[in-house]
Amino acid sequence: MNAHNGLVDIRTADWMVVLAYFGMMWCIAFYFARRNTSTEEYFVGGRAFPGWVVGMSMLATSVSSVTFLAFPAAAYAGDFRDLVINLMFPVGILIAVLVYVPMFRQWKLTSAYEYLGARFSPIIRLYGMLSFTIARLCWLGIILCLVSDVIIVFTGWPVVPVIIFTGVFIAVYTIVGGIGAVIWTDVVQSFVLLFGGLLSVLYLAWQFPGGLGEIIEIGQAHGKFNLGPTAFQLSERTVWIAILLGCFSAVAYQTEQNIVQRYVAAKSMREARKATILYGSIVVPTWAFFFFLGSCLFAYFQVHDDPQVAQLSHEQVFPYFILTRLPPGVAGVVVAGVLSAAMSSVDSTLNSIAAVTVVDIVKPYLAKDKSDRFYLKVARAIVTAASVVMVVVAVILSGIPTDTINELDWAIGSLFAGCVMSIFLLGFLTTRVDHVAALVGLVVAVTVNIYLVLSAIGWLPQRITCPVHEYWTSPLVNVTFMVVAYGTSWFRTHDPAKLAGLTVWTMMRQKE
Repeated sequence: MNAHNGLVDIRTADWMVVLAYFGMMWCIAFYFARRNTSTEEYFVGGRAFPGWVVGMSMLATSVSSVTFLAFPAAAYAGDFRDLVINLMFPVGILIAVLVYVPMFRQWKLTSAYEYLGARFSPIIRLYGMLSFTIARLCWLGIILCLVSDVIIVFTGWPVVPVIIFTGVFIAVYTIVGGIGAVIWTDVVQSFVLLFGGLLSVLYLAWQFPGGLGEIIEIGQAHGKFNLGPTAFQLSERTVWIAILLGCFSAVAYQTEQNIVQRYVAAKSMREARKATILYGSIVVPTWAFFFFLGSCLFAYFQVHDDPQVAQLSHEQVFPYFILTRLPPGVAGVVVAGVLSAAMSSVDSTLNSIAAVTVVDIVKPYLAKDKSDRFYLKVARAIVTAASVVMVVVAVILSGIPTDTINELDWAIGSLFAGCVMSIFLLGFLTTRVDHVAALVGLVVAVTVNIYLVLSAIGWLPQRITCPVHEYWTSPLVNVTFMVVAYGTSWFRTHDPAKLAGLTVWTMMRQKE
């Protein structure tokens, strides 16, 4: 196999494995296409999925090409400090099992933001829906851009055709198959990506006389397993800030539409909770595993020097290793794992964007009282439109340095994720906060959010720039909302009787 300009020539056995994988995804999609005769089937699969299937789908959705490429790249170039945020994920899983799952399932919702409309107002509902949609459309472009790096190394094709081809392939099976195809392809993809990562680590360990022990020694000697500075400083990225951000992110992620859609797609409360626990018990070790994979790659190229590696971006080192070091066929399995990681996140998000757009915008405002067949056609059209936006964003980002993309990803996520988490929490956990208090809190929190993001990216004069690390953005915005909204609620009258089933307290009373 020849290397040239950061690209490698693909072998027939690898092509066969990858094409077989693509063929399997198409077969699953067209199998489920026959079942999609209603929006209920298209968005939640008739709410009939077993817990283990939903749990593996959640895992695949959470393990994107960021996990398969960016996590090893972060560990290869630095250390484990980016992992600290993900280690807090069990906090979100605990709250999901105890609060989120029963609250979302009791109303048989399709969109998570239907709850915000019932609990607060249409304005709050619209804010939640638009926050998710805008942030995720941008994120889709970033994911597609990352996975295209792999295919470029794999084929040597120009970047724009690669992005278009990949985006169209994922879009077609998502449009055709609906949530049934998304969830079952996620199950297959979760096993493929885990198996691909495991094969890579086993092969790397086999290349060292001392096995994994030697890899760990090399990593420790170069500080590859450090978690970051432990001092408590507002302006520095320390372990404590990462832990705090991780807790907020973990709780917030469990209210995102692509996860909530799976809570309600399970066939029972028991199965939904089983799915959430299964997913939570696997996803953190999976993230840690891919960081360790990056450390293995670092150790390997420390011992087996390759001048070609210096010409690659950090995200391209792992794909380059796959196609120049792994045996034919095995490399194809690992490449299929990389593609699985991206496809499982993208297809889930495309379907979720269609779900919230139809349920939160089209049905109540743009096209009331139409037939379900009409809404199903609209859903497919929305997936198509979202796919076009995804491809356009990916093409734009393909000419931007990776560091800038990461910064842009953070800015978009911070700005549009905003205070959605705290809105849900106050909705679930208090009877005092009403729609007026929530709206006042939202206005103040969004203002603070914009200020912190502009400050972090350096668009404000130095004298009014906030001297805290950008990781403080999410905690500060969410705390601002909770303090302002709850404080405002003390100047409002409230009637818990009007909140039957909308808070954990009134839900418990309803059951008594």
